[in-house]
Amino acid sequence: MGEKKKVAVAVSGGVDSSVTAALLQERGYQVFGVTMDLGSPQEVASSYDGKAKKDEDSSLSREVKEGERVCRHLGIPHQVIDLKKDFKSKVINYFIKEYQGGRTPNPCVVCNRHIKFGSLMEEAFSLGAHYLATGHYARLSFDQAHRKYFLEKARDEGKDQTYFLYELTQDHLEKSIFPLGDYLKEEVQELARKWGLPAAGKPESQEICFIEDNDYKGFLLRQGDISYQPGPFYSTSGERLGTHQGLPFYTIGQRKGLGLAVGYPLYVIHMDCAKNAIILGRKEELLARGLTAGRVNYILEEIKEATRLEVKIRYRSPQVEAVLYPLEGGKVRLEFKDPQRAVTPGQAAVFYQGNLLLGGGIIEERLPL
Repeated sequence: MGEKKKVAVAVSGGVDSSVTAALLQERGYQVFGVTMDLGSPQEVASSYDGKAKKDEDSSLSREVKEGERVCRHLGIPHQVIDLKKDFKSKVINYFIKEYQGGRTPNPCVVCNRHIKFGSLMEEAFSLGAHYLATGHYARLSFDQAHRKYFLEKARDEGKDQTYFLYELTQDHLEKSIFPLGDYLKEEVQELARKWGLPAAGKPESQEICFIEDNDYKGFLLRQGDISYQPGPFYSTSGERLGTHQGLPFYTIGQRKGLGLAVGYPLYVIHMDCAKNAIILGRKEELLARGLTAGRVNYILEEIKEATRLEVKIRYRSPQVEAVLYPLEGGKVRLEFKDPQRAVTPGQAAVFYQGNLLLGGGIIEERLPL
């Protein structure tokens, strides 16, 4: 990568993307900022329920304005890319459909694959960029022996975001830059203060960007003519315990908000979509010996035989030992060394060997003990 290469930086106005742009500018790249206009939470809600937008100065419109402010501060060009249509069709509709099917999706994984490293990357290249840089905490390198790009966990393991990047391909990685992979979050914040960036000291957002106030239930209830039917709560022995409000309002491992009192804690163990039923049990019944996953993507090479590796079944879950067995149709079965709690269909199971990201897939089924 030569010093005169042109790099588009996905700028949100936050500290990570701001420091990413400043670092690349300091390293001699021709940098310009691109900010995705995905629509505000109010706009997203109104596109489904038909109601007027409530607030033009919403969080996402502020994101566009803050992106412009950062680029002005750095003296670099800035482009706003309207991706509302793509975002709705590829991310939000997926999110709704998964919840309707009794699964718990991770929209950030889908957004990275189809929006940031799909639509946004294409738009950035149409504007003359050679690379797209983002503020993800991940380390990217080219391995000469394998002639492949390796994606490894960030130096700051607490901020590592490789879990969300497992659907990327070698083509994506060839055109990507992740400058923050070798920095601790504290060092990034210090650079922001040193350079006087507008985002210095700005708190991080932990919520899904298109859901106002992180109100999943309210968002799902506002989806036009979509309705969710109450159904039975059953124990693992088949006893009816009560009535749930609708499958999308629950997730595997949930304990609070069940509205039941049986003298001991109950947890959501399983969703039976065919019967519109939710199976409840004790904490120990959440344990699974493994899982099956589909929609598998490999960063390096397809795994074609039983392989020992590590897997994460949620972003904040620990990396645990397992054996991966390839199945027909591009699916896999994972058998854990030690039983794992709350394996959740719809979430990502992401494969590692040490710090090296191998790939991942979407959990389809938990394999009970």
